[in-house]
Amino acid sequence: MNAPVFVAGIGVISAIGKNVNENLVSLETGQVGMGEIKYLDTIHRKKLPAAEVKFSNSELAEMAGLDSHISRTALLSTIAAKEAMADAAIENVQSLRTGFISANTVGGMDKTEDFFSAFLPDHQKGHLRNVVHHECGSITEITADVLGIKNHINTISTACSSSANAILLAARLIKHNRLDMVVAGGVDALTRFTINGFNTLMILDEQFCKPFDENRKGLNLGEGAGYVVLISEKLANSLGKKPYCQLSGYANANDAYHQTASSPDGTGSYLAMKNALELGGLDPSRIDYINLHGTGTQNNDIAEGTAIKRLFDPIYPKMSSTKSFTGHTLGASGGIEAVYSCLSIKHGLIYPNLRFETPMKELPFTPVTQLLKAQQVKHVLSNSFGFGGNCTSLVFSAC
Repeated sequence: MNAPVFVAGIGVISAIGKNVNENLVSLETGQVGMGEIKYLDTIHRKKLPAAEVKFSNSELAEMAGLDSHISRTALLSTIAAKEAMADAAIENVQSLRTGFISANTVGGMDKTEDFFSAFLPDHQKGHLRNVVHHECGSITEITADVLGIKNHINTISTACSSSANAILLAARLIKHNRLDMVVAGGVDALTRFTINGFNTLMILDEQFCKPFDENRKGLNLGEGAGYVVLISEKLANSLGKKPYCQLSGYANANDAYHQTASSPDGTGSYLAMKNALELGGLDPSRIDYINLHGTGTQNNDIAEGTAIKRLFDPIYPKMSSTKSFTGHTLGASGGIEAVYSCLSIKHGLIYPNLRFETPMKELPFTPVTQLLKAQQVKHVLSNSFGFGGNCTSLVFSAC
């Protein structure tokens, strides 16, 4: 099926802003989201920086229109998804075949951790309501209920490529005329389990991360949610406003090299980018900007960089990692960066790769270090590469 799929609305909440406009301003002004951990109760609070959303659960609940005992994951998801739906401004939604495909990796684990902290020392304590939304799909269902979407509800959990895969699946359902409109993307909240796990892998930086720098030491964890509203060509033609862009290409590949590391030669990364471009009918030379997966770890950046060299050499597009602003939001990263890709096309922006100083000796290119405005951005390649070698690339194109 070659039917085009369009982005009609976008929504995001992250450590650099509670909505699209605040995120855009932060990207333009270099405002970073990393800092000392404030809201999560963790032994790493004074040791490791993280990119937390700057609101308490009570404040997020008010923004989401939900009870404050609901998981932070669901609160973040609902806020961003509601913004995307409002931005799309599609009338008579209930008459359409609609879907909500959302990704996450932690589910309601933040509340489960609270339950067991009280329950383990005293089995008479702990609120059972804190464990009923533990699994990932429960978070999706909470937000779907708020949106009033019932035709198709799905949860994707493929580590750091999760929300990119949610967008990929949504596009396929629209292309094959199964749905008219899908809200797609993902969410993740910070949890003690996540921080402890990544710390055990020894890939967290005690300073603010430096993606694609020779002296990079690791990533900073973040949280947030990002969604795009994908619609069919028929629906796009009936709207009163022009879509942000077209999702022209997408692909998933899995090199299955290691549980938590990418293959050193970037096999999965290369195949995902190459196949996404082929689906979009695009030569590599037509890509104007790459939103890098760019976590700042030794393994990821060399694997992604090697794949880019293989595919784009000798002419490289401008590129940067916006994780230098938001931290690595794990299952939410593909959705958040899809929103940033749409904004790049709409406003002609190339975002800076913050704190970059020293080029990697293995690579013949370097990321952009200053905000570039008034750029002609027609095609953006957005990369999301996860644990287990699950690699996904999305291509957004001006329309």
